[in-house]
Amino acid sequence: MKQQYVFGLAAFLAIVGLSLFVYKWQVLDFPLGRNQETSVWTIESSISFDSGPGSIKVNLLIPTLTPGFRMLNENSVSRGYGFSLNYGSGGREAQWTIRRADGPQTIYYRTSVYQDDGTSQSDTTPPFPPPPVINEPFKTAVDVIVADVKEQSADTASFTAELLRRMNNPSPDPNVELLSSNAATRAEFVDSMTTILASARIPARVVHGFDLQGRQRNAEPIAWLEVHDGDRWRYFNPMTGEENLPERFLIWWRGNEPLISVEGGSNVQVSFAVQENHLDAVTIAETQVAQRGANAIDFSLYSLPIQTQAVYSVLLMIPVGALIMVILRNMIGIDSFGTFMPVLIALAFRETKLFWGVILFSVLVALGLSIRFLLERLRLLLVPRLSAVLIVVVILMLIISMISHRLGMETGLSVALFPMVIIAMTIERMSVVWEERGAADAMRAGLGSLIVAVAAYVFMGLPWLEHLIFTFPELLLVVLSLVVLAGRYTGYRLLELNRFKALAER
Repeated sequence: MKQQYVFGLAAFLAIVGLSLFVYKWQVLDFPLGRNQETSVWTIESSISFDSGPGSIKVNLLIPTLTPGFRMLNENSVSRGYGFSLNYGSGGREAQWTIRRADGPQTIYYRTSVYQDDGTSQSDTTPPFPPPPVINEPFKTAVDVIVADVKEQSADTASFTAELLRRMNNPSPDPNVELLSSNAATRAEFVDSMTTILASARIPARVVHGFDLQGRQRNAEPIAWLEVHDGDRWRYFNPMTGEENLPERFLIWWRGNEPLISVEGGSNVQVSFAVQENHLDAVTIAETQVAQRGANAIDFSLYSLPIQTQAVYSVLLMIPVGALIMVILRNMIGIDSFGTFMPVLIALAFRETKLFWGVILFSVLVALGLSIRFLLERLRLLLVPRLSAVLIVVVILMLIISMISHRLGMETGLSVALFPMVIIAMTIERMSVVWEERGAADAMRAGLGSLIVAVAAYVFMGLPWLEHLIFTFPELLLVVLSLVVLAGRYTGYRLLELNRFKALAER
C-alpha cells in the first residue's frame, strides 16, 4: 500500500477518535480527571399551611435560568397531591393540586444544582419599559434623581452604579430620603430601584436567590438587581452598586411575583434549607446525558455491569502495552521473545506488583529452563515437551507458594495468577534460542522481554491513563493510528546507531 494511504488511514483514525473524545468531554461533560468530585448543592423548600374545606392548589416559583449553574435533578415530596411543572407569568412554576385535604399540610420541593461556568443561559431582550405612574411628590423626586444621575453617567451600567451609590449614601439628600422611606426590606428597596430605572427607560427587575455556602438550615432569599443594557442582563448589588453576582449565587425567581400562592389554604409558611454534597463527576455526566436523551451513554462502558467493567478496565490497557511494545522493539531495538508475550507478563505484574513480579518471573524462568534442558535429553516431541514444561511450571508455582507462605511472604501466593502457558512458552522459546544462537542471544532476548514487560507495566498501571482510556475508549483509535504509523518506520533503531556508526561517517 502506498505511503499516502497509510498516512490517510492513520489521520482518519486519529480524527475520529479525537472528535468523539472532545464531544464526550466538552458536550457530555465526562471528566478528564480520575476520582474527580463536584460540589452539588441541594436546595429544599418546605411549604406548610392549614387546609381549607375545599380543593387546594399550590403554586411555587422555581429556578428557570440559573447563570453559572446547571440543574442536576428536581423532585417533589407530597402525599396524595398531583404535581406538575408549568410556565407562568413569573417564570417556571411547580404546582400541587388535591381535591380535599384535612389538617396541617406540608409539601416539599427539592432541586440539586452544580456549578458550570461554561453554562450559557441567555434570556430574551426586553422592550423599553413604559414610564411608570408615580404620584407626587415621589414623581418629582424621581425626575430630579434621574436627571442628576444622567449627568454623571455614560451608559446603562454606569447609570445604575451611580444611582445605587446615591441611594445608599449615608447622608442622603431630601429626594433620596423621600424615595427610601417606603422601602422597609431589601426586596422593596430593589423594587423601588426598578421603578426609578423604568423612569429612565432602562429595563430592570428584581432577582431573588441564595448564596450557596455549605449547609444552611434556614436560608433566606436575597434580592439582587438585574438590568438590561441593550445587549445582555447585568447584575448589581443593590447595597453597594458593585456589578456581578457572588461566586455561588443561585437565582431562584425573578420579578415581583409572589414566591408562593395557595388557594384553599391559610397560614402559609415557606422555608428553605441548603446542603452541600460531593458527587463523582462521572455520575453527574451520566445523569445529564440521560436527561438529554442522548444515546452516547448507552454505548458507554459505565452502562455495563460492575464486574464486566472491572474486566474491561484491564483489557483496555492492553493496546497501550502493545504501543509500548512497538516503540521499544521497532524504534529502540530491544529484542524480546514473541510479540505480545511481554505485554501479558506485564498484566501478571499487576497482581504481584513490579518488584516481586520480576523476582518470581526470573526464578520461574530460571528453574523452568533448567528442567527444560534435562528434558532435552529425553528427545521428546514438541507437544509432549511443552506439556511437560507446563506441568513443571505448575509444580514450581505450587512449591514457591508454599515456601513463601511458610516464610510469611504472602506476595508469593499471587504467583499462581501468572499466565502459566506464557511462562511455559517463554521457557521453551528461550531454550531454543539458547541452542540455535547461543546463551548470549538467549539471555539478551530474555532480558529484553523483561524490560519491555516492566515498561508496559508502568504505563498500563498509570491511574490517570487507565481512567482516560476507560472513560474515553475512542482514544484507542488514536493508539491504533500511532501503531499504523510506527508500522511504516524503516529508519535506524536507537540501539543500532553504534552498530552502523561507521556507515554514517562515510
